[in-house]
Amino acid sequence: MTMRNSSDSMATDSLNEIGTLEKGVGLLESAEQRAAIAAHGWNLLHEDLPLPAAVLYQEKIRHNLTWMKQFIASYGLQLAPHGKTTMAPGLFQMQLDAGAWGITLATAHQTHVAYAHGVSRVMMANQLVGKANMELIARMLPDPGFDFYCIVDSVEGVDQLGHFFAARDLRIQVLLELGVMGGRTGVRDEKQLAAVLAALERHKEFVVLCGIELYEGVLHEESEIRAFLRHATALTKQFLAEKRFARTPAILSGAGSAWYDVVAEEFHNAQLGEQAEMVLRPGCYLTYDVGSYRKAQDRILAGNPIAREMHSNLLPALHVWAYVQSIPECEKAIIAMGKRDAAFDSGLPVPALHYRPGASAPQPAPAHWSTTKMMDQHAFLQISEGDDLRVGDMIGFDIAHPCLTFDKWRVLSIVDADFNVVDAVRTFF
Repeated sequence: MTMRNSSDSMATDSLNEIGTLEKGVGLLESAEQRAAIAAHGWNLLHEDLPLPAAVLYQEKIRHNLTWMKQFIASYGLQLAPHGKTTMAPGLFQMQLDAGAWGITLATAHQTHVAYAHGVSRVMMANQLVGKANMELIARMLPDPGFDFYCIVDSVEGVDQLGHFFAARDLRIQVLLELGVMGGRTGVRDEKQLAAVLAALERHKEFVVLCGIELYEGVLHEESEIRAFLRHATALTKQFLAEKRFARTPAILSGAGSAWYDVVAEEFHNAQLGEQAEMVLRPGCYLTYDVGSYRKAQDRILAGNPIAREMHSNLLPALHVWAYVQSIPECEKAIIAMGKRDAAFDSGLPVPALHYRPGASAPQPAPAHWSTTKMMDQHAFLQISEGDDLRVGDMIGFDIAHPCLTFDKWRVLSIVDADFNVVDAVRTFF
């Protein structure tokens, strides 16, 4: 099942035009209903899905969930995967079922989507700014079953939160964000830190300091990242001694998808014990990719002892499948897939599987095939003269940067090892 991001009315119209998928309308409201998709007997290789289509591989997702759970547990840490990667509550639930502490998100809208689908703990790894955004969060805070955190890094931000939530007699839990010169958000120096702490003290009845947060991904040298992390752990110890945190245990959080191993090592080595919950936030591990995160993972496998002992790796679990629609030159094929279908910011899609309808199974795409250019709805595939490729053949592409592929699709099919459609997830971007 495949559907683009659009209004509900447009989506319904699109489904009505695709007769084979008309029965899928409304199936994605619960796990039971999603599972019922399997009863239709759709199969990707039988051409039951209109292409291009973004497809998730069930077994590989399960493998990646298990891999990251084992890695994080080896360091005694918690996992709050970044949900902005997929914005798919069905995948959030898989991550929570696999032991995730909570879900990380970036905006008030994303938080509301997660809350509406039953996520009970959200770390919004961003500043909460603006009346409408605060109003949206304020609607959720009275629920005693909802545990929410956002971050602060300025006096103005703390003051705005304080005035807004005091007027509504609500308490909002925050993490102090640390930053670096030339980086993104976060306090830069001791003067800024002192000013923000003073503001938090003024508003402590309604703006509750619960921990420290950082994002190390703005740095590129491991030595700089380790120094930044050690500053964060030292400050956490200092604040614990000064009893600045209102939460027990306090929260210490970091880690994007590129340096989570280094964050795990430094947090573990800080030996904070039961005084702090140390929460890592990688999101792209779930589907992985063949771009920058593969390079990061190669570094992790080469240097991290825990990863080496696991004797396995994360697996690309997301493909965009598309047809060969033209072979106008002997060394060029045009694929019916473009920038509207797959990410291109961190590298162009990589041909991984080649299938000719009616064959027994897909075959690995030849190593010399490569995507050289993408337009809105077309991709240029470099081939060699004499290659066994025909119009109507199907190619499954590995993706670089899953975040900017997921946001192009409203529904993604989940297939088993035989390419049967066994489930589907809806996205909410």
